[in-house]
Amino acid sequence: MAALQGPATMPRKKQRRTAVKKTIEPRKTRSPAARMPLHRKVSQILKARILSGVYAVGTQLPVEIELTEEFAVSRHTLREALRQLRDDGLVSSRQGAGTTVRRPGAPERYVHEIASIDDLVAYASETQYRADSSELIAVDATLARRLDCAENQRWLRIEGLRYIPEKAEPLARTEVFVAAPYAGVARLLGRRPGPIYRWVEDQYGERVSEVEQRIAAQIVPEELVPTLRVEPGSAAVEIRRTYRLGNGAVALISFNLYPADRFSYSMTMRRERIAPKA
Repeated sequence: MAALQGPATMPRKKQRRTAVKKTIEPRKTRSPAARMPLHRKVSQILKARILSGVYAVGTQLPVEIELTEEFAVSRHTLREALRQLRDDGLVSSRQGAGTTVRRPGAPERYVHEIASIDDLVAYASETQYRADSSELIAVDATLARRLDCAENQRWLRIEGLRYIPEKAEPLARTEVFVAAPYAGVARLLGRRPGPIYRWVEDQYGERVSEVEQRIAAQIVPEELVPTLRVEPGSAAVEIRRTYRLGNGAVALISFNLYPADRFSYSMTMRRERIAPKA
């Protein structure tokens, strides 16, 4: 009788160890466009529109809120994009007047629009005056003729440069002569913004009621050539303003000397309407 045998045992198959190969994908490099800062992307789109005529020369770009919504960016990013366009000479911006498209390659000039005394406040706000020196002086005969005053009369003399924000070269050289009774405004230099005539009004309770303005063409004086960063013999425009109080007394006189290629003056005149006779 055959002996009983247990269940046959199957030989174990040798398990092969399959080497798992890790595939390392090459690192994807971002395109230059992907690496570009957001404000640069916005400025390039706007630049393309300007150069293609979508925004014509002399017209204004859409207002900030429209552009921030269109590009889904912050106001800070948009303003950086507009600054880039200004640096490229494609637009010019003025506080309260929007951003205007300029002719590519045209020299940028500051447009000075004054229709009332209050407009001088806007002018002082959209530019920066950096006073270099101030001193109380007794004018000599030459300066007395320039100020239309008596010799040895005392004035606070303030000298400095006026700049457009984000521009390295000065817009103008500005001299201000404040009548001696109001010379105390000197302590506000570098501490308070705004036009100096407003300091006189606020500190002394006076009110400027009249500003006489004279405009004259001249050559930039030799000693101011390096300061204004112009070539010798360059043309300039000087604007003199005399600020008078209600009693006719002169509170201050300012002289602004602008290199001609950085400045233009705009004045609007309207015909007076005469009421028809009854």
